[in-house]
Amino acid sequence: MTTSSDAAGTPDTLETFLAGEGFTPDPFQLDSFAALDAGRNLLVSAPTGSGKTLVGEYAAFRALSSGGRCFYTTPIKALSNQKFRQFRERFGAENVGLLTGDHSIDADAPIVVMTTEVLRNMIYGGSSALHDLDCVVMDEIHYLGDRSRGVVWEEIILTLDPAVRLVGLSATLSNTDELGDWITEIRGDTAVVLSDHRPVPLAHMLYTDGDLIPVRAAAEQQRRSRSGYHDERVASRQRAQWARRQDVIERLDDERLLPAIYFVFSRAGCDGAVAQMRRARLRLTTGEEARRIASHVDAACAQVPQHDLDALDYQAFRAGLVSGIAAHHAGMLPLFRTVVEELFSAGLIKVVFATETLALGIHMPARAVVLEKTTKYNGETHAMLTSAEYSQITGRAGRRGSTPRARPWSCHSRIWTSMPCPRSWTLLGSRYAVRSRPTIRWRSTSSSSAASRRPPP
Repeated sequence: MTTSSDAAGTPDTLETFLAGEGFTPDPFQLDSFAALDAGRNLLVSAPTGSGKTLVGEYAAFRALSSGGRCFYTTPIKALSNQKFRQFRERFGAENVGLLTGDHSIDADAPIVVMTTEVLRNMIYGGSSALHDLDCVVMDEIHYLGDRSRGVVWEEIILTLDPAVRLVGLSATLSNTDELGDWITEIRGDTAVVLSDHRPVPLAHMLYTDGDLIPVRAAAEQQRRSRSGYHDERVASRQRAQWARRQDVIERLDDERLLPAIYFVFSRAGCDGAVAQMRRARLRLTTGEEARRIASHVDAACAQVPQHDLDALDYQAFRAGLVSGIAAHHAGMLPLFRTVVEELFSAGLIKVVFATETLALGIHMPARAVVLEKTTKYNGETHAMLTSAEYSQITGRAGRRGSTPRARPWSCHSRIWTSMPCPRSWTLLGSRYAVRSRPTIRWRSTSSSSAASRRPPP
């Protein structure tokens, strides 16, 4: 096995990796590179869009340069598929493989991108692929606190061979040091690198009656407008009046804030929004952009039989794309979803109606993010977004190197009815704590001694 101490980094390794990046790494990135070169485990906590992925890429590059192997894990297939394409462009197709529930491509490659559950299953199955493993990068490691899936991340940390270096990439947490101490207790020396700096500032706005109002100012305005108990009761009984999607998109276009991601927390709602914009004859592309989109989508779908395309309503999908509008959710055909991601990343698609799946690290640079509602179904009931969810979603706006400034919007047309401002501005808090979500399974008994050292509940 190639261990971290066997593959000590050199200045030449880092210089080679950074060649052609076109920017000077931030201090937290340089600290992370130094920790990897020193052979330490690493936990990086930084805002969404700040460039954490570069640290994971360096870990993979070091493993490749030293003749070792690196597994890069992500929470969802769509993100794994995108990382697979990006890594092949960066490291060469012959050096990168993919393992998800849908695909197994070059599984013996030096760098393999996979969903987190795949790695957990490999560990419990005693896969031979783990024998020469040097490093595991766990993207979105804050998922350890997820009520339904967090146990997967926890089991990997507990059961992965201690000789394998662990690199965790996380959104900004309030208990990063606590998590780092626990990983150190389980896996040995772990560097904790924390950054609060976001390279692209976010302006949090409310869209109300055609105007843009800063969220905090709107909350203060609402507070001052209520003079007594009777006024509060009357205001609370008003029905929500939603902003027209077309009005919001046209305002975004006027403000030069396209492309944008428009979050609608429903798959059917995303498809319906695209159909609604098509009926309104909304067109956001130039003639040249429309031709490039048509050429790209036709080439991408050329191998799909015509009767399958007919069943998938390909012409409607294509017509939306040509107009600069698309949906993105887990219920789409993977090929269609990939086409949307490629066209949006190229700046050809101007508005994507998406579910929260798109908030899980998928790189689709946007100038603005729009939240149609600040509530969503959490598996049990419709509940207000948590500050963690809000931070993850709005972080899609303003990716590093893409935009100088970005704006997450909420587009309630009556802010004092459907989204109480005093509650809404509290969503702006970007830090949250990761807590253990232990689940007892029979196969966990093999690691019972390690499991007794779970992170504090």
